[in-house]
Amino acid sequence: MSQIKELPSPNHDSRPQGTRVDMLVFHYTGMETPEEAFARLRDPEEKVSAHYVIEENGDVTRMVEESRRAWHAGESSWQRETDINACSIGIELINPGHQFGYRAFPEPQMLAAETLAGRMVSRYSIPPQRVLGHSDVAPIRKSDPGELFDWQRLAAKGIGIWPDKIGDADWALLKLGDSGAGVAKLQSDLAALGFNVEVSGSYGAPTTVIVSAFQRHWRQGQVDGIADRETRAVLQAVLATSKKRTDLQA
Repeated sequence: MSQIKELPSPNHDSRPQGTRVDMLVFHYTGMETPEEAFARLRDPEEKVSAHYVIEENGDVTRMVEESRRAWHAGESSWQRETDINACSIGIELINPGHQFGYRAFPEPQMLAAETLAGRMVSRYSIPPQRVLGHSDVAPIRKSDPGELFDWQRLAAKGIGIWPDKIGDADWALLKLGDSGAGVAKLQSDLAALGFNVEVSGSYGAPTTVIVSAFQRHWRQGQVDGIADRETRAVLQAVLATSKKRTDLQA
């Protein structure tokens, strides 16, 4: 990773007193050009920012000091925590996103993301299960950094969670319109992982979107909002890996 550049944004405020940084959130910029992305992140009227931006060539720019609360997550939630901005570091990756021609993150960009995230995880002792994407903490609104972001690569470096082993239990397929105890179990498991999902026993549009968000992070080959056998098996494996990491930290 090259030397970090400085391009301050006015869009930040104080972290609440006593708040500890213990989360890292990745985003993509979702703008057609890097210039538009940087301009938006510095526009006082937009009221958005991030601590760091990583360009496709690997260049890293700091826009908000880590001690300050950057405005990157918006309305969001994870494990019942609702002020994600207060407890997190936000990293934006230059990428046009799903609206403007979503594409893979180049090697220099991923290497810089791995290096920078590694520093943040080490500096703040961020648990692997709290290294997340914008679509994890705001699944109804956001889909970034998306299914092309290499979470498995980061997890191999101790940055984030990737399942150790996926079981072969014969999980029933669940989808939009289904209801009952199986759906409630699925929702309960998603909530246990951290998603803000109502355990209603009814597989409606919100559950479909949240399953899609789970897939974007942990079952990237097919993002369709259908909790098929593979998706449910991966969910169980992610839960088990997360619990193992939590137990090791206790």
